[in-house]
Amino acid sequence: MKQQLRQRKRLAEIAVPPGTLVYVGDKKAEKVKITVFDYDAQSVRFQERVEVEACYVFRDTPSVTWINVDGIHDLSIIERIGKHFNLHPLILEDIVNTSQRPKMEDYGTFIFFVVKMLSFDPEEGELHSEQLSLILGKNFVISFQETEGDIFDAVRERIRQGKGRIRQAGADYLAYRLLDMIIDNYFVLLEFIGEQVEKIEEEIMSEPAPETVGALYDLRQNTVFLRRNLWPLREVLSGMLRSESELIEKNTGVFLRDAYDHTVQVVDTIESYRDTMSGLLDVYLSSITYRTNEIMKVLTMIATIFIPLTFITGIYGMNFHTDASGWNMPELKWSFGYLYVWGLMIATVALMLSYFKRQKWI
Repeated sequence: MKQQLRQRKRLAEIAVPPGTLVYVGDKKAEKVKITVFDYDAQSVRFQERVEVEACYVFRDTPSVTWINVDGIHDLSIIERIGKHFNLHPLILEDIVNTSQRPKMEDYGTFIFFVVKMLSFDPEEGELHSEQLSLILGKNFVISFQETEGDIFDAVRERIRQGKGRIRQAGADYLAYRLLDMIIDNYFVLLEFIGEQVEKIEEEIMSEPAPETVGALYDLRQNTVFLRRNLWPLREVLSGMLRSESELIEKNTGVFLRDAYDHTVQVVDTIESYRDTMSGLLDVYLSSITYRTNEIMKVLTMIATIFIPLTFITGIYGMNFHTDASGWNMPELKWSFGYLYVWGLMIATVALMLSYFKRQKWI
């Protein structure tokens, strides 16, 4: 249903001029929340649930400012922020369209980023994606999130406590730290996927079932989803490394290179998991085929053993008696004829089993 609503909104967006704001995402009822961190090496100031106009004073301050907007469904707020910070209308359009591909665009006076924050829902067993838009200016970073709640608490704590170099660095380092937190969260998701792969592997090796294949398929879909959102992030970081923008200092390049290496590591791990899951599917199909062959083998042996027994019982079941020609079935009048037939059938079975064993069929 959500996918259909988004599709309708995308179709509606086609009919409007470029730069027109059309929110594409899940319907929201909560109020937009704006928080502000303003800091330098000596001090830090934090404001929560501020009005849009309260953010205007931070555009030209010498200190570093992080403005975080939780909620992009209120188009009037997005328009007012964009107007005051001189953001291009196409950027505002991309911010409110949550179906954007991760990317980086350099507008000279600021750099625009779109990335995806991923989280796992244990109840649904699915990965959920939330779009994060970043505006990097000379001395400010503006982040736009779809909903309240994120993975940036560690960054906020470092700003408050003055830990690390974040308070001594500029806005570009803050943007790097936010991107790095998103990448680190991918490792958490990879750890979960790795545990699920090991669990499914144990099930396939011990007692494979159709439910196992369903779980493997869902996990493979999550892995593809993760890869589809992560692969463009490599391009974003690569673009930042190649960028000659004055907004990104050379000292930050070392950290960006490390973040880029992490994305490469995550992508390689994802590819490894995909190959492993493909192999597990082959192992499952092979095990099912092997079990089927074993069952058919047993059934074939049982049928083969009963063929001569059916032949014997068929002969003695004709019950022919002596007639004038002198032809007769002498075993019919033997005192031990019944035991003789049983002995013949048991001996036949024993000989056949002995032959099967010598041929290593059983």
